[in-house]
Amino acid sequence: MTTNSANTSVSIFRLSPLIRITLLSLYLALTLPLPFLAKATAAPTPPALLWVGICVGFIGLYAVLTERVIVDDQTIQVTYPAWVSRFWRKGWSLAWTEIKQLKPRTTGQGGLVYYFLSQDGKAYLLPMRVVGFARLVNIVQAKTGIDTTDVRPLAQPWMYMILFGCTVLLLLIDGWTITTALAI
Repeated sequence: MTTNSANTSVSIFRLSPLIRITLLSLYLALTLPLPFLAKATAAPTPPALLWVGICVGFIGLYAVLTERVIVDDQTIQVTYPAWVSRFWRKGWSLAWTEIKQLKPRTTGQGGLVYYFLSQDGKAYLLPMRVVGFARLVNIVQAKTGIDTTDVRPLAQPWMYMILFGCTVLLLLIDGWTITTALAI
């Protein structure tokens, strides 16, 4: 989304719906059978406590997935809705003039992420899972003069499509597991 006025151009980049749906579905696929299995096996952890934990975890995951990047002529900022920033994640804001460089870092899984380094030495993670990432990177290059030709997203959409397909299969198995647990 882009808004234009006489002096300001604002672009908002939200997290990809494919990523959001995949991660929320995977969370449910991994956790939904637990209360049913706890009841069927007479586990020491009460199913009600598991339901509370699942709901709190879902809200936490959803909160993280509400991240958005807002860029204008003066700043780049990562923000969250008020209900998230009040209790958990605050986000950050950085003026284009404060950005010294874009530094790559290898992740534990061998991927590559990028951090903005500010003039005072602080590091700010470049969000890489937004819709329109290529456009965001072009804006970063235009505003900072930093060469971003080698900057690529951390994960490609096909990776999330495969993960979503596996999640659907897991949900089908969950359905069978829950049905079996209820029959006991």
